[in-house]
Amino acid sequence: QVQLVESGGGLVQYGGSLRLSCAASGRIFSISAMGWYRQAPGNQRELVATIDGSGRIKYADSVKGRFTISRDHAKNTVFLQMDSLKPEDTAVYYCNADLLLTEALLPITSWGQGTQVTVSS
Repeated sequence: QVQLVESGGGLVQYGGSLRLSCAASGRIFSISAMGWYRQAPGNQRELVATIDGSGRIKYADSVKGRFTISRDHAKNTVFLQMDSLKPEDTAVYYCNADLLLTEALLPITSWGQGTQVTVSS
């Protein structure tokens, strides 16, 4: 009953920028945290950045100083501004959210379908 939809991925050259967005919808009572993960071909999914309800932010060491996560609480949306992109940033980027469903306040973690980011050299 919950959907997370990512957008903003695409092709970019080394040093370029992209801005990803993710909107959550459905029978959501509240969202405690949202974040971004990525998965390159043949690799495991890894954390990129997260932001919780208090505004506490965590970044992977590999993206610190280059990526910025932000959130629009009113629209249940999280953003990822990616600057100074490198070929090693190439991956499918997935949005996730820790939330409570309206029905019985059931806690769940929801994932988006992913958006492709490709950085060329």
